[in-house]
Amino acid sequence: MYHVSSPPVSKYALALNIAAEELKEQSKILVSQTSEKNGNSRKVSKELKEIVFVIQSQRNSFHSKRADDLKQNILKQAAVLGKEIPTVLLIHLMDRHEGTWTILPLMHDFSASYSRNTSWIFFCEEDTRIHIVRLLEVLRRYDKSKELFLGKALHDDESTIIHHYAFAENPTIFKFPDFSAGWALSIPLVNKLAKRLKNEPLKSDFTIDLKYEIALYIWEKGNGPHLTPVPEFCTEDVDSPKTSHCATTFANFLPICGDPVKKTDIFVAVKTCRKFHGDRIPIVKRTWEAEAALIEYYSDYTESSIPTVDLGVPNTERGHCGKTFAILERFLNLNPSTTPWLVIVDDDTLISISRLQKLLSCYNPSEPVILGERYGYGLGSGGYSYITGGGGMVFSREAVQRLFASKCRCYSNDAPDDMVIGMCFSGLGIPVTHSPLFHQARPVDYPKDYLSHQVPISFHKHWNIDPVDVYFRWLAPKLEDLQEGHIRVKEDL
Repeated sequence: MYHVSSPPVSKYALALNIAAEELKEQSKILVSQTSEKNGNSRKVSKELKEIVFVIQSQRNSFHSKRADDLKQNILKQAAVLGKEIPTVLLIHLMDRHEGTWTILPLMHDFSASYSRNTSWIFFCEEDTRIHIVRLLEVLRRYDKSKELFLGKALHDDESTIIHHYAFAENPTIFKFPDFSAGWALSIPLVNKLAKRLKNEPLKSDFTIDLKYEIALYIWEKGNGPHLTPVPEFCTEDVDSPKTSHCATTFANFLPICGDPVKKTDIFVAVKTCRKFHGDRIPIVKRTWEAEAALIEYYSDYTESSIPTVDLGVPNTERGHCGKTFAILERFLNLNPSTTPWLVIVDDDTLISISRLQKLLSCYNPSEPVILGERYGYGLGSGGYSYITGGGGMVFSREAVQRLFASKCRCYSNDAPDDMVIGMCFSGLGIPVTHSPLFHQARPVDYPKDYLSHQVPISFHKHWNIDPVDVYFRWLAPKLEDLQEGHIRVKEDL
């Protein structure tokens, strides 16, 4: 059950405060050393004032609280350094339109508001931990008068559909930032991007992998800067012995905010069709089906051996909007108001229900929650965000009730279900909530270093992999999944 002020949330905030106190003491020592080298602490304070911190926050109450905790942590560290307090912005509070989370539309605002007295815009996620004095030392190495793009570099190990098979001959050559470690843009680059965006509005219809697409836009087919790798931008956990040099670390664990949600509080709907009964459904049954207490398979054909439920909606080659809305309606009409959560997955989705139980302890089902991997459509010109279906779409009952109370429905049975749902909720003013732990693609489609600091909840597609092996390697409940606290994927994965 969700608790607004459950002990583990307090424990999380307490850990953040303890970390802030430790950083204060370290900062005092480092400031003293820095003062000897650079004259006095005024310079340090001034340098800090020249950084605008931007936390990539979200409107959902759980995420906005975590982002605010990080903001307070930054301000506490800054208070040790002097009177100059840096600007700390939360993206969800800058939300003038649906596309703010894609960051590039904010460049004009950053340029107009901060170009005169600022040197760097530093971006981070709500779970990024920042050691401010070390960050200042790192940024001091770089020429702030140049167009610079700094971050921890990721690269594709093989060309992937997520990135439209770009750089197919050698995908390792193109570097893009791991947002978890934080990343920075110099003001001259911000000004250049703002001018370019004014003259050439964003043309891409879809936002799929934001960190990659931002790097691609900045690179500008070789006319803009490449990402400069910064070794002090780290994704190791703050407690790791490997972080003594790090200016940033990452809270590398699965959020747990109380007792895991009961299995009987999660209804799982699997979308399938007759032609996949023989190959995909057996894999679900060999892998994650046993984790689910309430599960139904929805098909265009009734097969008692599975069993499947025929919703009376004909199968479509693409889209499946009619089927998905029928599932949502059935969820509302079946056991009304008793099951708070609905998860809709494809028959080739691999998912960890036990990890989902823990994650959902952080969300309030009395709020309209739509959770999963967020994509965007047409966000450069209005548009909307949506949860991509293959990684799994999680709905609170309240969200489904609000959807059906509206007049928003499929315009055809084969319309893209996830996009129509996103469009509907956008029209209702209800944001989708992003979690990077849900994945629309296979493990091989993501950089190893990116997955190394995740506790994944889902992957999608069986193409050219052994899905049973993927499940037991990445998602199956292990001893560490039964422990509260730090839950990590093993390094050898």
